[in-house]
Amino acid sequence: MLTLNQVQFYYRKGQSVLDEISFAVKKREFLAIVGGNGSGKSTLAKLMKGLLLPKKGSVQFNKLDTTEPEVAADIHRRIGIVFQNPDDQFITTTVTDEIVFGMENLRIPRDEMHARLNLVLKAVGLENEAEAMPHQLSGGQKQRAAIAAVLAMQPDMIILDEATSMLDPEGRQQMLLIMQELHRQGVTIVHITHHMDEVLHAERVLLLHEGHIAYDGTPAVLFELVALADYGLHAPFAVRLRQSLSKAGPTAPLIPDWKEWTRSQWSMR
Repeated sequence: MLTLNQVQFYYRKGQSVLDEISFAVKKREFLAIVGGNGSGKSTLAKLMKGLLLPKKGSVQFNKLDTTEPEVAADIHRRIGIVFQNPDDQFITTTVTDEIVFGMENLRIPRDEMHARLNLVLKAVGLENEAEAMPHQLSGGQKQRAAIAAVLAMQPDMIILDEATSMLDPEGRQQMLLIMQELHRQGVTIVHITHHMDEVLHAERVLLLHEGHIAYDGTPAVLFELVALADYGLHAPFAVRLRQSLSKAGPTAPLIPDWKEWTRSQWSMR
């Protein structure tokens, strides 16, 4: 679906942010991307979307190259992106106008536009905030509005670039539930995050370090075999709990719902 081949990028020549990055994102995959500060995560997100172009190598979405101007609009339509600060994405005065704006650019028929609007507002739980001004919303509501605006254009892939980093725990949980539901519906999810517990929800994880891919595989193997401290990262609580409990009893499953597993084990004893 999305392929990066030997991609290099720099803002200043001789100071590569990403160097010879190669990987592919499969259709309907849930991929998490992690790494320490300065590892190149946000730059990678913009390259994947086509907002930045590689200095060397290629980025292709369904064999469409991001460097080709004639296909850029199609790539932007089919790959949505939600940034860390949703205020940077808002350009209109109400949630409804924000969602409709992108569809108007795509020349979606009015009847279909109205149907999509109602559908995405319901999907993110903002039916009652449809006429609210974006700046009046909470942080979590702003991110959900940003996702709704992207969803209305019916992309094949959504990239979330640190979209949960400014949210409180409740807001983060709401965002994760939305991501999981979109993934179940067939949307390809690329979740860039510094919250390591969120990696547990992904099928696959990439670890970036100094512009290179240091790990590409399942979350389970990452937490089992990789010394995360070497990359300025820490294992999530669920993993630390699993490791502690496994020393004294049966091996705990590596799942996000560690509370339910703990309750089940306690009831057996």
